[in-house]
Amino acid sequence: MQRCIDLAKNGLGITYPNPLVGSVIVFENRIIGEGWHKKAGEPHAEVNAINSVKDQSLLSKSTLYVNLEPCSHFGKTPPCSDLIVDKKIKEVIIGSIDLNSKVSGKGIEHLKNSGCQVEVGILEKQCKELNKRFFTFHKKKRPFIILKWAETKDKFIYPAIQKKRNLKPIWISNIYSLQLVHKWRTEEQAVLVGTNTVKKDNPKLNARNYYGKSPIRLAIDKDLTISKSFNIYDGMLETIIFTSIKNIKNNNNVSLEKINFSKNVTKQILKVLYKREIQSVIIEGGTKTLQSFIDQDLWDEAKIFTGDVCFNDGIKSPTFTSEKIDKNYPCQVYRKVIKNDKLTIYSNG
Repeated sequence: MQRCIDLAKNGLGITYPNPLVGSVIVFENRIIGEGWHKKAGEPHAEVNAINSVKDQSLLSKSTLYVNLEPCSHFGKTPPCSDLIVDKKIKEVIIGSIDLNSKVSGKGIEHLKNSGCQVEVGILEKQCKELNKRFFTFHKKKRPFIILKWAETKDKFIYPAIQKKRNLKPIWISNIYSLQLVHKWRTEEQAVLVGTNTVKKDNPKLNARNYYGKSPIRLAIDKDLTISKSFNIYDGMLETIIFTSIKNIKNNNNVSLEKINFSKNVTKQILKVLYKREIQSVIIEGGTKTLQSFIDQDLWDEAKIFTGDVCFNDGIKSPTFTSEKIDKNYPCQVYRKVIKNDKLTIYSNG
């Protein structure tokens, strides 16, 4: 099962909206086939594993391992459970049940009704962690939410006095931390910033410092005051702007989503992302945007870099209440040093 998980990780960032799935086929304690799901619309892990077996006659005497329940419905590809039955595989070991309502136990039921011996729950915790984005999306009807920011040792994310700098970002963290952020961007489906962050830093919000697919860019711009000369309008990536303005034509790979800014903006954004089947989002700033997710307890992970620098004054970084951190997350905090930066990761729940 651990091998299934390791194989599935090869698809991180590129299988959306599908889950991460790996599969291994074992005959007489020897792996004879394996595969993983590589892209939505392409064969699933079980299909790739079955097809990789050179001697297909061994399948009826083999055990199939898979970290997620085989599908039982027709989507862009046929049901994997049907193929397993057709190949007369008699034993199937499953890591976790699929929470997608189209599956959710139906694949297991079909296998059992067809005479397969099925065991569920092997390395279940690790299998659920692997697909935390997929499970959060289907269980909570919203994307998996990651908060990310860099702060100084004295808890500022931006200096008080901004000198002329041709809209170049002020870096608090080092180049190694920056590369890690770009790696994270390849793993998630979207990245969100507020109006002030765009105007101050003119970010590209891509993954230029790491190999992989760049995320969908999301920006909040109530009155469409961000100039079309800024990077988010360059057409290089799919971009969604949340605004109060209507009747504006979408173009150049940029689309507008009208929301009501007199109501809960955060929940409206998440509703739009769910509608668009966006399963994960990194919230990268600024403080107002990040704090809105924290205050409503709408986050799953928080990744915070502390740079080896002080500003003495400026825009304060977002804050968790000490009571909440101390009470709920004492065993769910990960810390790492990246050269002279400190990285702290909180897990919410």
